[in-house]
Amino acid sequence: MALQALQSSGVAFRRILSHFPEELSLAFAYGSGVYRQVGPSADQKVKIIAMNENIALRSALDKNLRSAVTTAFLMLPESFSEEDLFIEIAGLSYSGDFRMVVGEDKTKVLNIVKPNIAHFRELYGNILQENPQVVYKIQQGRLEIDKSPEGQFTQLMTLPKTLQRQINHIMDPPGKNRDVEETLLQVAHDPDCGEVVRLGLSAIVRPSSMKQSTKGIFTAGMKKSVVYSSLKLHKMWKGWLRKTS
Repeated sequence: MALQALQSSGVAFRRILSHFPEELSLAFAYGSGVYRQVGPSADQKVKIIAMNENIALRSALDKNLRSAVTTAFLMLPESFSEEDLFIEIAGLSYSGDFRMVVGEDKTKVLNIVKPNIAHFRELYGNILQENPQVVYKIQQGRLEIDKSPEGQFTQLMTLPKTLQRQINHIMDPPGKNRDVEETLLQVAHDPDCGEVVRLGLSAIVRPSSMKQSTKGIFTAGMKKSVVYSSLKLHKMWKGWLRKTS
């Protein structure tokens, strides 16, 4: 889409949306096609371009936000900053993504969060204030979470079912066939509880990232994929140099 069109009052977006199904509840646009990105640490943003009033959708989105917060809590220490939390949340979809090992700028998640702290606070503020397991010190921008086995078990039990089953698959010895709740109780007492959750998350994300990358190679062609990968590696290298300098 031409940059000139994007700088208009949204006419181009509305024209595109006119071709979408009428029952569409939500549409969003991501990346440099939506916002001009300039310089090595340009903001990476998402712009919601259409959202109809839909109770079921809003309920699902709220549930998704709460699940993200709970998952991040389990992978963080007892005390942490707002920025730590938002970086963990923003990085959930990259857990296990092999492109973050080879090809992606390691500061990508940080670049998403830092310019948007206020937006993250607005999005997650009420959830954090309502959570009985959290001490949210808004003025200091810090949080404390219940890291007792009982507290962690409560958090584990509210994780999405897919993640719970993946954790059970990782922790359940062959032939035992324990139910998910029994496994989660064991994990709640494990000092490496956060790492177990991270492993479960990675096992969910990794196949999807591999599939997307493979599809990209066949769609774009080998030559374009090699060029794109080279640019990604160069960007990753520059990000690493900024981090170590």
